[in-house]
Amino acid sequence: MAKGKKEGKRINKAQLAEKLEAFFAAHPDETLSFKTIFRLLHIDTHPQKMLAIDIMEDMAWDDYLTKVSDSSYRLADNTQTMVGTFRAKSSGRNSVLPDGSDKPIFVAERNSLFALNGDKVRITMMARRRNHIREAQVVEIIQRKTEQFVGRLQIEDGMAYLLPLEPMACNIFIPQGKLNKGKNGDRVVVKVLKWPDAEHRSIVAEVMDVLGPQGDNTAEMHAILAQFGLPYKYPEAVEEAANKISDEITEADLAEREDFRDVWTCTIDPHDAKDFDDALSIRQLQGGLWEVGVHIADVSHYVTEGSVIDKEAQQRATSVYLVDRTIPMLPERLCNYICSLRPNEDKLAYSVIFTLDDEAVVKNYRIVHTVINSNRRYAYEEVQAVIDATARLQAKGTVLSKKEREEAEATVKDEPYAEQLLTLNRLAHKLRERRFQNGSVRFEREELRFDIDETGKPTRCYFKKSLAANQLIEEFMLLANRTVAEHVGKVQVPRGGAGAKGKKPAGKTLPYRIHDSPDPQKMETLREFVAKFGHKLKSTGTKSATARAMNALMDEVEGRPEGNAIQMVALRAMMKAKYSTHNIGHFGLAFEYYTHFTSPIRRYPDTMVHRLLTRYENGGRSANQDKYEELCEHSSEMEQLAAQAERESIKYKMVEYMGQFLGEEFDAHISGITSHGIYCEIDENHCEGMVSLLDLNDDYYEFDERNFQLVGRRRHNRYSLGDPIRIKVAKANLERRQLDFIPAE
Repeated sequence: MAKGKKEGKRINKAQLAEKLEAFFAAHPDETLSFKTIFRLLHIDTHPQKMLAIDIMEDMAWDDYLTKVSDSSYRLADNTQTMVGTFRAKSSGRNSVLPDGSDKPIFVAERNSLFALNGDKVRITMMARRRNHIREAQVVEIIQRKTEQFVGRLQIEDGMAYLLPLEPMACNIFIPQGKLNKGKNGDRVVVKVLKWPDAEHRSIVAEVMDVLGPQGDNTAEMHAILAQFGLPYKYPEAVEEAANKISDEITEADLAEREDFRDVWTCTIDPHDAKDFDDALSIRQLQGGLWEVGVHIADVSHYVTEGSVIDKEAQQRATSVYLVDRTIPMLPERLCNYICSLRPNEDKLAYSVIFTLDDEAVVKNYRIVHTVINSNRRYAYEEVQAVIDATARLQAKGTVLSKKEREEAEATVKDEPYAEQLLTLNRLAHKLRERRFQNGSVRFEREELRFDIDETGKPTRCYFKKSLAANQLIEEFMLLANRTVAEHVGKVQVPRGGAGAKGKKPAGKTLPYRIHDSPDPQKMETLREFVAKFGHKLKSTGTKSATARAMNALMDEVEGRPEGNAIQMVALRAMMKAKYSTHNIGHFGLAFEYYTHFTSPIRRYPDTMVHRLLTRYENGGRSANQDKYEELCEHSSEMEQLAAQAERESIKYKMVEYMGQFLGEEFDAHISGITSHGIYCEIDENHCEGMVSLLDLNDDYYEFDERNFQLVGRRRHNRYSLGDPIRIKVAKANLERRQLDFIPAE
């Protein structure tokens, strides 16, 4: 014993650290307690034990060990080398998100190995310095996200470079013989010929496509699409195939369909829509019942699975809606002509026919192929005018002038189908009321819209709310989507039990539209945030309880100064909806089963659903789930890219529009807080820009991420989410799609 103590006193920290490293390396799969470590390494004096504990804490900090409990460690098995996705930042504060983790790891630019945003990389952990964040270095670029980049061509002194839309850490050099007739200032798409290495730090590329001069509206919109890898032109072979499709409806087509051509039917869409993929019909039945048909363009009748048109649609997965144009999923001949449910034309449809009572309770339904003939094509505004005029005439306690009454009566009288529209609206209102009672989450966000002239220049900027006419269509589309999902997904258990093992049979394969419950940590952040304004929110509980709590909060803050801020934080707590064959329900809608059936002209998952419905109605077996899950993942990814492109086009038009107001002041509110400034949204038009931290020069401000605030160090001034602020428009940079504000004096 005495000998052990004497030996323990002689060993120094470096020697003990070496012994501990070798010891853990010899026991790679074991969790080792202090007691075991001390016994096996003969560490039996108090100073030596304290020194060993300090060394193990340092080893855990350096990610060599993993701390399992207060008194046990194990060798870190997966933190030294990892594979993940590189996230580039213009500030140089890059990171890698390891596969299977939601915790990014910092990678300095000098340690990035020229990785670019989205690249799949392999990293190794660097020794962590005390009081510094965890840091890694890229040791291998496994897969490049893209080999194409978009930007402005710059030619100077015989040298050509690409100035990319997204800032990059390395230059993109273009040899003179690879310009493809591109001129200085053109928007171009380039393809990489050679990646940077230790000797050559620039990317070498060639021009693949010249989009047009910088500032040209079409060139800028195509640049946005190309930036996200989205197509901006249609392959000729696909157009030719579409032109060969006959629009004739044969006797054979009619023989296998229900004929709804004599039933009153209409479409209701935006005023500038060309692709009408849904229509509603209504007629009264005996016993006070209503038959409402939700008729959807029968795209799958014309687009054969595996055809050249189908392959292109599958790859695109969705139509893309930029501010001034639509990039359709299907060729124009199909989406705007053959499949579009245009008025006064016989059209093939796939329909869900509902029998409803006067309270909009579904008594029965059937899903059938039909032929329809729409009586009228309405814009939302036209239907809304009839609804509003009727509401004014029926409003109790409201006194209308003679002129107002005559105008309202004329609006209703001049619409020959007012009764049908008003009945559909009344039934939709009851469906909507019941949906919210059952737990649907209520978010009423205003959307930024522009009026555009013939050159693509924005002439007016405004925000649009969802009105009764929009909600009329929305409710019947939701009902049809839910009904189709339940029709396939719900399986009746045969009499005598659920089967040999007591399990309920699974429904057949179907692409569901799923929406998971909110992130618990973000819900807790929301709870803490609303508490600062005196509101309460229960952040845990069942799905329905969470939804009710969210709706109660939204009702409580509506119209209050903090309302917009709270709604923004609440939206951030929500998960993103996506497509999957693995049904978990839709939290936001409070539906156990939900799919997308109603827009096959513009969404590929709807076409998949149409095909599977037909297959199953004909007695077919369940489709291959792995195949359809892969298609669901691709569709979800393309949907996100399309949404990003749409936001970028809005941002571009917003900067272009606000360029005429340089130096002018506006009332705004703070819509976002970051470590480098505050985002402000102008109250009158919802255009958003940033006030840089450098322009908040009355104090030194620090970012309080938890409380969504910037706090002044000396004077303790605070800028909080939702606060009103008076701003001046300082700069409108179209090149970067960036709007800069400064605080008004």
